[in-house]
Amino acid sequence: MLACKIGENKMKNAIIMAGGKGTRMHSELPKVLHKILEVPMLGMVINSLKKSGTERIVCVVGYKHEEVETAMAGKCEFAVQEPQLGTGHAVMQAQQLANEEGITLVASGDTPCVKPETYQKLYDLIGDADMAVLTAIPEDNGAYGRVIRNADGTVEKIVEFKDANDAEKAVREINTGIYAFNNQSLFEGLKHLNNNNAQNEYYLTDLVEILKKLGKKVVAIPCDDWQEVQGINGNVELAHAAKYMQERINTEWMKKGVTIYDPNTTYIGPNVTFGTDVIIHPNTYLYGDVTVEDYAEILPGTWLEDTNVSKAETVGPFVRRKG
Repeated sequence: MLACKIGENKMKNAIIMAGGKGTRMHSELPKVLHKILEVPMLGMVINSLKKSGTERIVCVVGYKHEEVETAMAGKCEFAVQEPQLGTGHAVMQAQQLANEEGITLVASGDTPCVKPETYQKLYDLIGDADMAVLTAIPEDNGAYGRVIRNADGTVEKIVEFKDANDAEKAVREINTGIYAFNNQSLFEGLKHLNNNNAQNEYYLTDLVEILKKLGKKVVAIPCDDWQEVQGINGNVELAHAAKYMQERINTEWMKKGVTIYDPNTTYIGPNVTFGTDVIIHPNTYLYGDVTVEDYAEILPGTWLEDTNVSKAETVGPFVRRKG
């Protein structure tokens, strides 16, 4: 049984891999600064981690790292990966966490839709294991790495699709690239990581076998919703993620009592909050830190950004208000 919660006194840390250029974005802007609902992808990851109770966050940056550091200033710590030699090499750069105790999550800056509850689930369910792999079962598991379990449910290995045999390819459970580690086990394992492969890179997935050889325990924790852990590699996926987040946020607020006349044309950012009996008309945009108090009404064509709407106030139509 995995449901053994970590102690209250254990530090919650996170390392976010955020160094890629994002070649398939066909943009000079660093990949993790592309926006969903007016929030950079990296900002969404940081926000979710903080909401999950993460105390220290280190972003490992690379391409145009000064630009990323400026955009995220004050929101996390930074480590620079130059040159970029794989996922394991990225995590090695976060040496400011090397002496910490507790649990460290490894997340990706291009996976912006992960819920705080999912990160919290990793913190809670890693239990006495040294590594936990967040897994998912997509409708089409395609060329994703497969998670191969032992009979007792622990992880035997992660096998890349190109290296998998027919039986392994038939496994539906895939690796999302998000992990939890006992922090000391993580940095112990990193010392044994090597780049003896065709790409001469250091792969974080190799820690499964390394930690097992060191007598450590590796478990798999399933994610409930495949869509929230999908990574963004291009503009088509960015648009799909934006639509997914729009629907998810709107649905959550409607369940809490907000009246949204047309969810398809209403855009609400992740840091917006509403009071009781709020009404939102079509073609409205609420971004940044917006607070809408009780009984307020947002009329069509309204754009609100980093502002407050007072109790029973009517805003719009066709108003743009910032600050």
